Amino acid sequence: MNEKKVILEIQNLSISFQQYDKGFGRTDLDVIRDLNVTVHEGEMVAVVGSSGSGKSLLAHGILGILPYNGAIGGTILYDGEELTQKRKEELRGNEIVLVPQSVAFLDPLMKIGPQIRKGKKDPESKEKLNRIFEGYHLKQEVQELYPFEMSGGMNRRVLVSTAMMGNPRLVIADEPTPGLHMKMVRRVMSHFRELADQGAGVLLITHDLEQALEVADRVVVFYAGTTVEDADVKDFAREETLRHPYSKALWRALPQNGFQFIGGTQPYVKELPQGCPFGPRCGLFCEKCKGEIPYREVRGGKVRCLRGE
Repeated sequence: MNEKKVILEIQNLSISFQQYDKGFGRTDLDVIRDLNVTVHEGEMVAVVGSSGSGKSLLAHGILGILPYNGAIGGTILYDGEELTQKRKEELRGNEIVLVPQSVAFLDPLMKIGPQIRKGKKDPESKEKLNRIFEGYHLKQEVQELYPFEMSGGMNRRVLVSTAMMGNPRLVIADEPTPGLHMKMVRRVMSHFRELADQGAGVLLITHDLEQALEVADRVVVFYAGTTVEDADVKDFAREETLRHPYSKALWRALPQNGFQFIGGTQPYVKELPQGCPFGPRCGLFCEKCKGEIPYREVRGGKVRCLRGE
């Protein structure tokens, strides 16, 4: 079987923000550090982690839409070539499509139909949008409305429709389903799965591990701004096949596994512990964990842990 082509490769990504202290002092907040993600054509990769772990910043960094005080480091390769800011601007909305978390990405001064069709008026584009809207229980009349005339759930379904209109090679879905009922969530997820099956690479950013496991091929686990594990979705069938203590904690927290929890909270960027960021919550923590923790291959996956065998 031929190896699928890598469409997105992120190596040692870092994202920081310049912040002013009291007076005229300035500090750099290293929100993302040494982050690694790879997406192949025809593959759906779910990025999971709790709020504040850096998931949405990953999407904004790939697309070059960070705030003015943000700085990005590391390497992002798209189709084997560096994804420079100029290239990001050329590709986003065409080959690279974002389904954003916030409905604020919709233009409030433009009607929904022309907005999703990107101004196209040909019969084929109109008919395609009609079919997409029908699948999301949106009436054709919605195309003549402005975003402020619709509910949050309707706007959310409109945002998802943007990925279905074109033929993207890479889809980045940033928490695409909040506010939707479960039946619609499953439908949206199945459509992302269809895009991957048709050859696109799909990067699904979510806090909902349970939903991700139903559709994804691989799961990349984030914690405190870095990747701690990259595992095949099959590895989440049992706790023993996972590698990192945080991934195992997420597994135990699933409803079917008892809703178990661990004490402590994810550290704030200014309060990161020395060495492993998960150390203060980990039962396997030892003195060596205060040093550098390499991201290494173990049993067909990757893990950032000295004990993760």
